[in-house]
Amino acid sequence: MLPLETRAEITGLTSPLLVKLAGLTELAEGQYPLERMALDLRSLPRDAMTPELLDLRWGALIGAHPWEDVVPDGMLAQPWSSGRPVAALQGDSAIAKPGDVLELDPYRQRAAVRYRRGDNGNVLFATERCNSYCLMCSQPPRQVEDDWRIQHLCDLVDLIDATEPSLAISGGEPTLLGDGLASVVAKCSGGLPDTHLHVLSNGRLLGSTDLAKQFEGIHPHLTWGIPLYGDHYALHDYVVQSEGAFAQTLRGLYALEAARQRIEIRIVLVKPSLERLEALVRFILRNLPFVEHVALMGIEPIGFAKAHHAALWADPADYSAQLQGAVDALSHRGLDVSLYNLPLCIIPKSLWSFARQSISNWKNDYLDACAACAVKHRCGGFFSWVTPQWTSRAITPIELNLEAA
Repeated sequence: MLPLETRAEITGLTSPLLVKLAGLTELAEGQYPLERMALDLRSLPRDAMTPELLDLRWGALIGAHPWEDVVPDGMLAQPWSSGRPVAALQGDSAIAKPGDVLELDPYRQRAAVRYRRGDNGNVLFATERCNSYCLMCSQPPRQVEDDWRIQHLCDLVDLIDATEPSLAISGGEPTLLGDGLASVVAKCSGGLPDTHLHVLSNGRLLGSTDLAKQFEGIHPHLTWGIPLYGDHYALHDYVVQSEGAFAQTLRGLYALEAARQRIEIRIVLVKPSLERLEALVRFILRNLPFVEHVALMGIEPIGFAKAHHAALWADPADYSAQLQGAVDALSHRGLDVSLYNLPLCIIPKSLWSFARQSISNWKNDYLDACAACAVKHRCGGFFSWVTPQWTSRAITPIELNLEAA
């Protein structure tokens, strides 16, 4: 696991600053204004660290603590005398590298990675607010005023690699930004037209407003991930802890279809939903024929989930038949199906081709038992905060002869 934040000694800043971390390659490419780049002194050969280079109009200079480790003798005072903001990063040097986007926060004396080049889980975090209180929510909502994030995200998009294959827009509930969400997606359309955008929303606001219409034709590679936890209102509303949510979500799904949006249904495999998984699959096939993809997801054991273990947890070893039946029913009807957050050793081998390495790099880990596993390289592993009570009894290293079987 590689954290997204680190302590930093920051001087020369009076407010938070977003910058593209740059080495000589990023400088030579010239894709970003110097004022929006931070020179990564840690990545430079010492003979390249000249006064002329340091004196360019960088947005900031980034080094390590102590400075003696990266700055040649006799140049230690140069970063401060240049008049540029300076940040000395502490902790693991791999936390940030050239190509990443950093937010330097002088108030907290922290540097946070807002985009990591090459990561599989980059997210545009839209809001901390939400209109649902799902039993297993991994990001418990806070009712704060954060419309400022709209401009913040647009500024961040300017610094993301144009070659980035995919980005999620998540929260909280992104549609609470209203027109601002459409503004962010439109910004991505201009700067990241080839990037697949995946908006993770509960869909509840999309059917009662004209918001869904704003997304028609707005980005060529836009998909909505909408959760559905039951085939009737009582079950879904219970899981999301919001009365009326089932009907609102269905209206939102139909509004997205009317706006010609691509739609994925996301089903977190909590105990109440597992008990009616077959019925839920039939409901999707019968009532939502426009859905392109269904994701069946293991629980992330953090946030609200930790307080609801007894109500939510079912060992994947006990629901293999339900999982196999759901995947077969969906795939036979031509839907794409993915299994997220489920290690290979706890699902039938017949389902391995549907399993994805879905856990973001910064929160992905493996257990000690995984060291001897022959398929570790293709397994999604575990959330870093998994505990024994959230771990299947079926966890075991897979041997080479089983992989080949």
